[in-house]
Amino acid sequence: MAAMFKRSFRSNDRVDKVVKLKKSYKDAAKLSKLQKSFDRSPPVGSTLTSPIVTFNVGKEGRLFAAHEDVLSASPFFAAAVRGQFLEAESKRIDLPDEEPEIFSCVLEYLYKGDYYPRLLHNKRRNSWELEDAVSSPNPENTGGRGSVEATTFISSVGEHLLKDTVIYCAAEKYGLEELKRLALRKQGLQSGIEVATILRSARYAYDNTPDSDSRLRAHYLALIIRCRKTFKRSGTMQTEMESGGKLFFDLFVALCNHVDDIVEMGNSKSPKTI
Repeated sequence: MAAMFKRSFRSNDRVDKVVKLKKSYKDAAKLSKLQKSFDRSPPVGSTLTSPIVTFNVGKEGRLFAAHEDVLSASPFFAAAVRGQFLEAESKRIDLPDEEPEIFSCVLEYLYKGDYYPRLLHNKRRNSWELEDAVSSPNPENTGGRGSVEATTFISSVGEHLLKDTVIYCAAEKYGLEELKRLALRKQGLQSGIEVATILRSARYAYDNTPDSDSRLRAHYLALIIRCRKTFKRSGTMQTEMESGGKLFFDLFVALCNHVDDIVEMGNSKSPKTI
C-alpha cells in the first residue's frame, strides 16, 4: 500500500530526555524492591520524596509504581490518590480496563515528558522525527516509525490499533492535555499504515473521545479525504461506511465542505461577468 500519514510537523516545542518503556511486575517481592528503588533513587534532577502508589493494570493484573507527586499532574490520578479509587492500606489503584503497554507510556510521559519512541528535531531538515526511525530499512520512510511498531494490540477491541491514538484517548481520560498534543504530533509522522487499521483506529478515537474534542477526529477526517482514492479502492472502507456511525456522518459533512471549498476557489478565478 502507498505510504500514508506522511505529513510532518514543525514546532518550537521540544522534548528532552531519552527514556525507555517502564517494566511492570507481577511478583510482590519484585514490587517491593521497585518501591525501595524509587525511594533511594528518584528521577535525575528530581527531589521526589512523596509516597509510592502501585497500580494493578489490565486483566492480567500487571503491577506498576509511581510517586504521588508525579501522579498529581493528572486530575484523574490526583482524585484517585485522595481516596476515590485507592485501597487505603496498600495504596493501590486498580485499572482493570487499561492496557498495560499504554499505561506504561502514560507513566513514562509523566516522569520524562515523552514516551518511546520520543520525538526528535532534525535540525538539518528542520523537521520532526521519531527516535529509531532512521534505522528503517526503507530509505524513503524518513520521519516515520522505522523499526518501531506503530500499532499495539488492544484486548478490549481484539485488534491492533494505532498506538498513538490509544495513548491520546488515555490522555483524554486522565486529563493530560500536553500528552494529547504529543500523541497527535507523533501520529502525524506515521506512514505505511493499512486502511483497515486506520479505520479501526478512527472508530476507537470516536468511541473514546468526547464530541467537544475534535482534534484527533479531525486528523482522521483530513487523512481520509486527502487519501480518498486509496480509501475508495478499499473494500474495507465500503463495509465500514455501510455500517454508518458518527465517523461517517462527519466524513460526509467534511467531504461536502471540501467540495464547496474547491468550487469557491474555482469561482474566484472565473470572470465576474459573462
